[in-house]
Amino acid sequence: MHTVVGVLRGGPSREHEVSLKTGAAMLANLPEERYSPRDIYIDRQGVWHDRGRPTPPERILRQIDVALIGLHGEYGEDGGVQKLLERFGVPYTGADSFGSYLAMHKLMAKQRAEEAGLLTPEFRYIEDVKDIEAGAQDIIRSLHQPVVVKPAMWGSSVGVSIVGGYAPVLAAIKKLFADGAQSVVIEELIRGKEATAGVVEGLRGEALYALPPIEILPPEDDFFSYDAKYSGVTREICPGNFSRVVTEELQRAAKIMHRTLGLRHYSRSDFIVAPKGVYYLETNTLPGLTTESLMPKSLAAVGVKFSDFLSHLVNLALGRN
Repeated sequence: MHTVVGVLRGGPSREHEVSLKTGAAMLANLPEERYSPRDIYIDRQGVWHDRGRPTPPERILRQIDVALIGLHGEYGEDGGVQKLLERFGVPYTGADSFGSYLAMHKLMAKQRAEEAGLLTPEFRYIEDVKDIEAGAQDIIRSLHQPVVVKPAMWGSSVGVSIVGGYAPVLAAIKKLFADGAQSVVIEELIRGKEATAGVVEGLRGEALYALPPIEILPPEDDFFSYDAKYSGVTREICPGNFSRVVTEELQRAAKIMHRTLGLRHYSRSDFIVAPKGVYYLETNTLPGLTTESLMPKSLAAVGVKFSDFLSHLVNLALGRN
């Protein structure tokens, strides 16, 4: 009897369109001889749909054996949908609700990285609109300019800007709060090679298998922004042009963050390789799986078929590995 796999995609986040592509890739590559995929669309207002019709989540969840989560950003990666799945006892892929929230909150993730002994850019944190002006003044005094201004709880580099000087920093922080950010992280800008490293639990007999790190080469006038990620203008080299020592450090750090954040099944962590060392930036608990995404490229580099990877995730969620 086929396992009914509900593929969750869309969602009420700023990464709705990317999530649709990840979900489509999942639906197209789930092995038909073993699984009966169900396309579960969640619209921008958070309404669930089954076979094109709005349907209460509890009715949909009673009809599936396992959820393959193709959501990104808020609701998908911050623990929101995971709490719902846990409440109804539906097995699902990826981190649990607490691990998802911890990894999505950039301040908490950076603090865990520091506790684990990893380098991470120096930072400041603002969570109250009343503190914006004083915070901006402190940033100008204490951090080298320019700085990276980012929302604490959004993904895919949405809302991230690189600015320098009091007025631009103040404006960037104010804009994020105006756009709905609950809190903002401001980091020192570390110059170096951008890198990302994925890990998968239980792959090839290893408790936590480290995939080859990818070197990311965004356009010269840009960083790895949302547009650079999904427009096809960024070059990605896999395996990256890193020394053996740096490659091993990236893989070690990716494993450390997966474990220290209490994640499950798979994750992908982002880094900057600088002259002073490897700096941790953030961890993705549900990394993109579109044709443009990084995780499928690193899987292909070690000969893991995408369909086999999806089967592996489903088995992990069902406790079959």
